[in-house]
Amino acid sequence: MFIEALTFQLGYNATLVTLGALLLGLAAGVTGTFLFLRKRALVSDAISHATLPGVALAFITMTLIGMDGRNLPGLLIGSALSAFLGLLCVQFLTRNTRLSEDAAIGAVLSVFFSIGIVLLTVIQTMSTGRQAGLESFLLGSTAGMLRADAILIAVGAAVVVTLVMIFRRPMTLVAFDPGFAETSGVNLNRVDLIMMALVLGVTVVGLKVVGLILIVALLIIPPVTARFWTDRADWVVLGAGAFGGLAAWIGAAISASAPNVPTGPIIVLVAFALFAASMLLAPSRGLLSTYLRHRRFQTAIHVRQGLLSLAQGQPIYEPFTLRLLQREGLARADGVATEDGKARAARAHRDEKRWEIARATPALELAAARYDGLTQIEDVLTPDQITVIDARIGGPEVVT
Repeated sequence: MFIEALTFQLGYNATLVTLGALLLGLAAGVTGTFLFLRKRALVSDAISHATLPGVALAFITMTLIGMDGRNLPGLLIGSALSAFLGLLCVQFLTRNTRLSEDAAIGAVLSVFFSIGIVLLTVIQTMSTGRQAGLESFLLGSTAGMLRADAILIAVGAAVVVTLVMIFRRPMTLVAFDPGFAETSGVNLNRVDLIMMALVLGVTVVGLKVVGLILIVALLIIPPVTARFWTDRADWVVLGAGAFGGLAAWIGAAISASAPNVPTGPIIVLVAFALFAASMLLAPSRGLLSTYLRHRRFQTAIHVRQGLLSLAQGQPIYEPFTLRLLQREGLARADGVATEDGKARAARAHRDEKRWEIARATPALELAAARYDGLTQIEDVLTPDQITVIDARIGGPEVVT
């Protein structure tokens, strides 16, 4: 069943749900990128937890006026209003008290979530409360989702993605350099409001699929994952959307093939798997590539120091250095240099002397600042400059 769900062959409703989840993941990834770059990831946590009272109050209100309390548009409207109120509370506490933003977020999300839990308890005492199914809004569930609900989620996610693309440039500018953005005429409050509105939109749309507790993970994990692969903001946005969409697509397919498994945790676990793989395997920032670069650097340092020791006739006490020199055919097991090792040692020693003179020459101060113990001076100075330095050193050295 998983392959059928993954290839959109499990049925019309399942296909709509999977597509809706895919679009939601895409929207969450690209929207969360700006929160991540703006260093305001916790705001999404406050917004998501603040939706619970709205969901519960919307259910109670619709039930009291004779409507179906599980009507998804009504529940989403209630959650949006509640989340907006929570966001206003965070901003009020931050601007009008001495509380920092993270403290205000902690206070608001805990209070709103507590109110929501109390209201859910009240709903359980109602005659229709046991059939409410509101627990699916906590962890997400696509089981039993109606076609209209799936279409609503897909359309909402598509609208959010479109708005992100429209406001991408000012949000990127504000995320990286608010001061420069303000001097350039960008209204910071307006851009922040747009950013929060988009996060609110993703949160509300994703309640049914991922759940209010885990939607923050879908907003943050994809951008963090994409950051391992690139340094460019535009590519981070695209990568976050791709990783978010992929996680939601696979997670929704797993949930569709196993209806008793909550959708939200599965999507988040898939997103984490992508994060873990990126953390390990990304070519520039991954742990494996970082380790290999460090290992290559360490090897180069040991070889360089070993060659300098050979050039100066000093014994090599470090076993690792001696093994490296032996492996490259530069020294024998007893630490005596081979013919190739003598030539390399002489060049390394001469290069070191050149750097010493360059560092002591005021005219070469900027170039000499690039000395790191490994860079060849020929890669930094011109042949004429090296000729002048060699004239001060004298003829080539011979390592015996």
